[in-house]
Amino acid sequence: MSDATATVAPSGAVRTPEHPIHLAISGTYSTGKSTTTEALSVATGIPRTHALTSREILKDLVPGKQVQELSAVELLALGLRRLEERIHNEAMPGSFVSDGSVIHEWIYGEARMRVGVNPGDGALHKLLTELAGLPVKRFYRQYMQAYGQITKARAKRTYDAYVHLPVEFPMKADGHRPVSERFRRMSDELLIHTLEEMEMPYHVVRGSVEERVDQIIRIFDLPTVLPVGEAVTIAQRRVREASELLEADSRSHAAQREKSRLRRIRYALRY
Repeated sequence: MSDATATVAPSGAVRTPEHPIHLAISGTYSTGKSTTTEALSVATGIPRTHALTSREILKDLVPGKQVQELSAVELLALGLRRLEERIHNEAMPGSFVSDGSVIHEWIYGEARMRVGVNPGDGALHKLLTELAGLPVKRFYRQYMQAYGQITKARAKRTYDAYVHLPVEFPMKADGHRPVSERFRRMSDELLIHTLEEMEMPYHVVRGSVEERVDQIIRIFDLPTVLPVGEAVTIAQRRVREASELLEADSRSHAAQREKSRLRRIRYALRY
């Protein structure tokens, strides 16, 4: 589908409660979904919905672990928890713009099945993980097929259209996202393939955050309550502050894990 797909909502449709619009902002890791969605929400006044980040969920789901330390079962639980979050948050009345969508966790699971449960691992570790997972691979494949059917059906019922942000920027190497460039590109291709398979209306938008928000507003004839440039500045500050809090929390957990290792070594040396 080209970048210039037909607008799915009539002019002015989002301006009244009787005609809400539900947009999903799509894209893989480090494509600027959060900043773009936040800026669009600030500029238009349309609420932004999202799921908690993986790191936020893990604090309750598997305390003390990072994403790259999760087993296949724990990764499935993480995906289901994020799906639950999205369904709950997208049940709000009226219009919304969603940071990601219900198919995103399925896409990441599908890509992991192809490149390895932790795409950032080295070749030897990937090989050992692959061998260990052979007995359950058939079940995992069947599970992902069923998971995909459910999330695709939900997406078709929930969203009026998608806005897809392609891979344009280098991946942020924050040490917490266990992904590779191959995984990121594959996820991007799977997202587009899935949107076309579902016959969902979607638009690909490129450029700076300000250029993207301008394009989205024009495509869907959205209202504006704040100049786009000002909205982008606010969004960038909010996303940066949220990221800094997560980074601080991650450093604290890493320090605790290191202390625990040292404590175990000390106890071992006593005997």
